[in-house]
Amino acid sequence: MPIDPYILLLLGTVGLAALLPARGTGADVASGASTGAIAFLFFLYGARLSTREAMDGVRHWRLHVTVLACTFVVFPLLGLASRGLVPVFLTDPLYQGLLFLTLVPSTIQSSIAFTSIARGNVPAAICAGSFSSLVGIVVTPLLAAALLGGSGGGFSADSVVKIVLQLLVPFVAGQLLRRWVGGFVARHKKVLGLVDRGSILLVVYTAFSEGMVEGIWHQVSPARLAGLLAVQAVLLAVMLALTWYGAKGLGFGREDRIAIQFAGSKKSLAAGLPMASVLFGAQASLAVLPLMLFHQMQLMVCAVIAKRRSRDPEAVASEEPAAPARTAAGTGSRSG
Repeated sequence: MPIDPYILLLLGTVGLAALLPARGTGADVASGASTGAIAFLFFLYGARLSTREAMDGVRHWRLHVTVLACTFVVFPLLGLASRGLVPVFLTDPLYQGLLFLTLVPSTIQSSIAFTSIARGNVPAAICAGSFSSLVGIVVTPLLAAALLGGSGGGFSADSVVKIVLQLLVPFVAGQLLRRWVGGFVARHKKVLGLVDRGSILLVVYTAFSEGMVEGIWHQVSPARLAGLLAVQAVLLAVMLALTWYGAKGLGFGREDRIAIQFAGSKKSLAAGLPMASVLFGAQASLAVLPLMLFHQMQLMVCAVIAKRRSRDPEAVASEEPAAPARTAAGTGSRSG
């Protein structure tokens, strides 16, 4: 189970913020740059999502409703249930971060990658992740305002409006301008991918700098971190089981169940970090800690599951009839 190199960059950014936190004018500059970078990031998201993908997703509405229900109903209910773990396993700030984690939308890239490895319904995973991210721009801050209230540090109508302006408006602008910029985005996918990741690193640096200046890291002990990891491991295991067996109970086929499991059990670091920076203010570094840990955990566990799913007898059998044709032609493409 390899560690994602990007997680190492995130940890390095946290270390940089601990040693050289942004203060005074530097903090103002970092905050402004972070806001602009995230707005540009969501503009790129809008420019990438094609109208065809959106229409294909609408036609498979049962699958997407299932993923949305897992992301924005089941996950938050489990988050609320974890309140009983305070103060034995979690401190109240860590619980707030854990609950916020359960409100964040699903991932896009990793859901697609793992669904492809497991030979699942890749188009469905693309649409499910995209829809979840779009819906989450509005639903996540509303759920946070309702479930966390004033305890988050900055929940108000103004914070919701700020998120809409920072995330939804650039996304819509990207959609509207896709006709002119979509080709450029597609041609420079790798370069713009660096912009994606760089934006997140900037947000992490800004959030953890604020935390260092405010001195909130003295609230976390190694024992509390261990307790948080244990709780998150149980949360991930429950969601992986519910999405797999629940989808089977709803009558979905194997390929759709794979897409539902990977899209419905994950949480997006890219979407959650900028929202947390707006909603939690100086407490954002503690709020995003559970999300960062869960992100790495879900990647490691889902990588193993995806590889095992690719070797399922049902998946192997589905490819056997096509084998003679590929041998005769000398070429072929992998299904699903």
